[in-house]
Amino acid sequence: MPALSRSPFPSRPGRTFPHAQTPRGRRPARGGPAQHTRLGLRRRLPPRDRPAERRRKGRPAVSLVGSDHLGGAPVHVAQEHGLWAAEGIDAIVTTQPTGRDALNAVLGGQAQFGVVGDLPAVTAALGGRDLRIIADLSRFSDWRLLTRTDRTITGFAALKGRKVGVPRGTNVEYALSRMLASAQLTAADVTVVNLAPNQVTSALARGDIDAGLTFPSFYEAARTALGERYAELPFTGYTARTLLVAGPKASDEISAAVLRTVLRAQREIADDPARARKAVVAQSKGALQAGYVDAYQPRYTYGATLSPDLPVQLAEEAAWVKTAQGLPGAADRAALQRYLNPGPLTAVDPAAVTVR
Repeated sequence: MPALSRSPFPSRPGRTFPHAQTPRGRRPARGGPAQHTRLGLRRRLPPRDRPAERRRKGRPAVSLVGSDHLGGAPVHVAQEHGLWAAEGIDAIVTTQPTGRDALNAVLGGQAQFGVVGDLPAVTAALGGRDLRIIADLSRFSDWRLLTRTDRTITGFAALKGRKVGVPRGTNVEYALSRMLASAQLTAADVTVVNLAPNQVTSALARGDIDAGLTFPSFYEAARTALGERYAELPFTGYTARTLLVAGPKASDEISAAVLRTVLRAQREIADDPARARKAVVAQSKGALQAGYVDAYQPRYTYGATLSPDLPVQLAEEAAWVKTAQGLPGAADRAALQRYLNPGPLTAVDPAAVTVR
């Protein structure tokens, strides 16, 4: 089966919380890392297991990787507020630049669970990769096409013949396809420039592209960089879904424990939104500003579900991916629904599972 391709644009290393570092200039002793005592003596620690197998204080370690701090806010709120211990698990949460990178980490065995967008999950399914969708965590549809006033792009039809920057292989690229379709255009009618999410703003400021589409966390940066030249076109014709996916080594038992924690975090978001937003900002480690989180988190709809709308949308995206990228695999609803695993969510919240 074909492997999911690596991210087509430069990525930066993910951040891990918590992490341990070997002192500079020292190599871990064979069989485990070396630790220095107060007396300067060295003692050998037990060998480190893989994250999925490691145990801390008798609790199973669970590794999760995500990218969108707002779409995956329940996971980050759970981490910041220490909610995992109530389920007897020790969570290790890492972040990657995009959902595609996060999914590759799950498929590569670096994490048991991933918080990813719908499009990367569809691409993996078409490639026959081994993953299971255990919940639809959140929905978002407040998109912006970024442009410049001197480009006079006042509608999506005006994109014909223009250069548009977008991080390919992500939900953002699919959002662009929906914008173009709303004006009876396709990607063949524009020049698509593949850019990393954080490169769209600078390319727009230099005039390398006429318009750009990126993650919402970069909208304000574009407004600041362009100043009076900034222009945008709003679009609500695509609802992006943030999915919780499990890799092949994640058991239903552990998946249910993760979902119980996610549901507890969802309740905290609903009960005290301001505190939840502070948790997301803290977990982003400087990647997100409080003003952005305050403005955009209320635009996400949270609630772990598996509804009939999900496989319908996945099938629509799969049809587009097969046309745009020439990927193999069945794109019908029945084929994609086989990648859903409703068991864990049914065990913790039966009413949230309405897909049949």
